[in-house]
Amino acid sequence: MDFELDEKTIKMKEKAREFALTEFTSELAELCDREERYPDEIRRKAYAAGFIDMANPWTMLVAMEEFCRVDAGLGVSALVSAFGSEVLMLYGSEAQKKKYLEPVLRGEKISAFAVTDPGAGSDVAGVSATLTKKGNGYLLNGQKIFITNGSIANHYYLLARSSPPGEKRHRGLSMVIVEADMPGFTAVQMKGKMGMRASNTAELNFKDVFIPEENLIGEEGKGFYYVMTFFNISRIYVAAQAVGIAQGALDRFKAYVEKLRSEGNRYADYESTQFVAAELATRVEAARMLTYKAASRLFNFNPDPVLTSMAKYFAAETAALCTGSMLKFMGKDGVATDMERLYRDAKIMEIWEGSNEVEKLVISRMLGRGK
Repeated sequence: MDFELDEKTIKMKEKAREFALTEFTSELAELCDREERYPDEIRRKAYAAGFIDMANPWTMLVAMEEFCRVDAGLGVSALVSAFGSEVLMLYGSEAQKKKYLEPVLRGEKISAFAVTDPGAGSDVAGVSATLTKKGNGYLLNGQKIFITNGSIANHYYLLARSSPPGEKRHRGLSMVIVEADMPGFTAVQMKGKMGMRASNTAELNFKDVFIPEENLIGEEGKGFYYVMTFFNISRIYVAAQAVGIAQGALDRFKAYVEKLRSEGNRYADYESTQFVAAELATRVEAARMLTYKAASRLFNFNPDPVLTSMAKYFAAETAALCTGSMLKFMGKDGVATDMERLYRDAKIMEIWEGSNEVEKLVISRMLGRGK
């Protein structure tokens, strides 16, 4: 299989790199991290530059990689304004797409994907938010937590229980569209996160929120399957985020070694230093190739959940390893630079869109079925 990107994608990758180096200034990155401020101006510029293009997923993927290479908080924030929209693209009605999807794809509105309950993160089937039939719609009650774009979104693609689970818990879950201005809905930004502080994260609360039946996505009771399909897409982008972070750590490693060498520090040319460089570079390249292979299958409408989970878990682990190794190598010089922020941003890669342990379970179970 040919893993080389085509010329058009390579040019978009280069364009994304140039955009990030120009727009993601150290001052802006530090400000958004310190004040946990969402960089909407960067989102608008990224849209205007053509990076938020769901019709061309390779553009989104390489932009995510290059953006996170420079700064992960700004990078993720710039590109996730359409978060969750794949669910509507795959399962939504034409009326829903016109009302909710099209404004997002024009860069006019922001969407969010609301699945995680306080007691149900990786255990999607354990969602406790409820949809109760009432008249020509539903009453939504419950809570969501750690929702990306949570307090800035115009609408949400939300998973809740619409009927008792029966023998299998994943049954009886449905997805609906919730508008931010619906009575009974409140969103509160969550602050004090370890990393990704530029990304808006919120707790959502619903008390007797009326959801009209035309806001039901697809079929009632099929929500779990829609979410799993979405994860097979979104995990590819998380893998790209992690590859970008890992490459960013390697970039900083090279720059630091050059600084040591320019100062006459012999440590720059020790074998131990060379071994660190070789090990990190090999891990980064392996993670990138695994991510590109999984993406190629997905973007050619032949997704492989095993490859997707391998890419997500391995790339996330690589990001954490590379940033951690860099901090140890740089010592006091590391914690006083943006390496400290990159290290904090890397950790969430091993958790969101399915923890590394969940990915390993997916891999193991599907291999057990003869995959």
